[in-house]
Amino acid sequence: MRDITDTVSCIDGNTFMVSDASGDVESSPSTPVGLFAADSRFLSRWVLTINGERMTALSVDDSQYYEVAFFVVPGGAVDYVEADVSAIRRRRIGADLTESLTIFNYGDHDMDLDVRLEVAADFADIFEIKFDIADKTGSHYTEVGSDELRLGYRRATYHREVVLSASKPADFDPNGLRFAVRLRPGEQWSTRLQAAMRALRPDGVDLRSALRAQRPDDSTLPESVRAWIAAAPTLDTDSPALQEVYSRSLVDLAALRFAPLSLGGATVPAAGLPWFMTLFGRDSLLTCLQTLPVTPSLTPPTLRILASLQGARTDDVLEEDPGRILHELRYGESAAFEEQPHSPYYGTVDASPLFVVLLDEYERWSGDTALVIELEQEARSALAWIDLYADLTSTGYIWYERRNRATGLDNQCWKDSWDSISYADGRLPGFPRATCETQGYAYDAKIRGARLARTVWGDPDFADRLEHEAAALYDRFNRDFWLEDRGFYALALDHDGTPVDSLSSNIGHLLWSGIVPAERAGRVVEHLMGPALFSGWGVRTFAEGQRRYNPLGYHNGTVWPFDNSFIAWGLRRYGFTSEAGRIAESILSAATYFQGRLPEAFGGFDRNTTRYPVRYPTAGSPQAWSSGASMLLIRTLLGINPHEDHLAVDPAVPSAFGRIALLDIPGRWGKVDAFARHRPDQP
Repeated sequence: MRDITDTVSCIDGNTFMVSDASGDVESSPSTPVGLFAADSRFLSRWVLTINGERMTALSVDDSQYYEVAFFVVPGGAVDYVEADVSAIRRRRIGADLTESLTIFNYGDHDMDLDVRLEVAADFADIFEIKFDIADKTGSHYTEVGSDELRLGYRRATYHREVVLSASKPADFDPNGLRFAVRLRPGEQWSTRLQAAMRALRPDGVDLRSALRAQRPDDSTLPESVRAWIAAAPTLDTDSPALQEVYSRSLVDLAALRFAPLSLGGATVPAAGLPWFMTLFGRDSLLTCLQTLPVTPSLTPPTLRILASLQGARTDDVLEEDPGRILHELRYGESAAFEEQPHSPYYGTVDASPLFVVLLDEYERWSGDTALVIELEQEARSALAWIDLYADLTSTGYIWYERRNRATGLDNQCWKDSWDSISYADGRLPGFPRATCETQGYAYDAKIRGARLARTVWGDPDFADRLEHEAAALYDRFNRDFWLEDRGFYALALDHDGTPVDSLSSNIGHLLWSGIVPAERAGRVVEHLMGPALFSGWGVRTFAEGQRRYNPLGYHNGTVWPFDNSFIAWGLRRYGFTSEAGRIAESILSAATYFQGRLPEAFGGFDRNTTRYPVRYPTAGSPQAWSSGASMLLIRTLLGINPHEDHLAVDPAVPSAFGRIALLDIPGRWGKVDAFARHRPDQP
């Protein structure tokens, strides 16, 4: 059960519905509530009344992500103390929406009930809602049949439709449907409502029909979830918080799996609810890196789909280059008409090196050399993109500057909000920009690409070349980005090579990429764990005391669980086990205040000030790489790493967790267990 003042989500992949606690939807142009699929809102109104009265929630059961039960009564809070009429709305999201409505009469006389469902569909694109754009140039239509209501929207070849039907006879009209129900004392009445969503091609073929074919009966969905969870390693721990967040994360990752339209039916992780329910290059790759010890099945389809959509030409609108891995793939109206360049959009500089990083890490875990051979050309192209297209100033770094001046992203690193890259005094650097962590990813990609070239592709000359390039990048980076007087790396280089001197969480990513010399690691860690960056709930994205610092700034002071999971992984790589444990403890403690579900981000307020993590107002939840954070943190605490044909275990568990056992970890070794227990003499 949950707080009935919250909104309630029901989700399956990139199909989801957000309503109030009574199950009703009353949307506005700028609120992400309603029924969504393929980046479009198919229902903007879904309001139940009985005898003209709206429903009031008694309780909500959303313990299953794909199904919600609303226990409701007609009338306001003062009316239902001895309510004779009550109802249950059981909602399930699959390829379409189904909702079973059951009404009870517990009174002592017959009742005639006017049961009304008001329905509307604005077919708003997700970007129209996000940016509050209300103008639509297409045409809406309504068709009322004897047994269905059809609502649609057309704009040239773009065509979306939703068809409403019910299992009991109903009177349909342009604004919904009505039932005349008579109940004797003790009787109940039920009907099954369905909203079938269609994304129609010009020839009338529904692109979503493949989703129905994959799961012809809604009953297969729970079985799919059970199989997903059963295939994952079992966690046995003394820490209730860790157990809760691990279990919740598994379920949320199951919820976020979806099959992109027209891409073969393989499931990949959507980035997160509500704005990012689609394929993202960076987010999907990092999620797969986080979850390799637990859900390795996410990785092959993700790599294959990103490879199939890899850039093949130069396009300034889409910011496409040969070899570039996409940033985002959308199916909505704004993408169809290039009002947003997401069909797909390639404006990211980190997905291409991360593609190679994940391919190598996956092979280390799985031994799946066949996939490495299958994707050899795509991996080579991603590596070539780093040098041929990303080095905009011929200085040996990955730079970015948007080419799509109308709708492209200013910042094309993971902190992609407009003001996320700034000097300590608040000034914004010019373009192009080169952020520090991206150079670390490039270094890691070249080292890993060299290993694949030497051990799998049989090309030692290419391996030697990549290793030589990586060594040169290592030296160059540590000369140009290091701020000796500050003891940390610059957030970025300005267009003229001037270091952007702000202190940020990005320096933690340099540790897991391995580009930091051992003799400098300690100074970097001092800053990461110092009071300016470490809030007690995690490492802030931007350090306190700088001009643009804001504990509720999207990338300028909030705490991101995914960010912290990679920082902790980097700390372990350099031997800072107690510091990695502090980050794990802080993030997982924060999760207890979010019912075990780590959000996209939360406030960067000091732990001694708030005593609880402050919600970030528009944080996405569930979020794939936030769900993956707990899994990478568990890997970090256990110190598990693939080593030839066995799993190496080097645990360092803080006292907050006591004992941790992860059982049946899959990999090239079959399935093995990893055990760890806190030792009192452990630092």
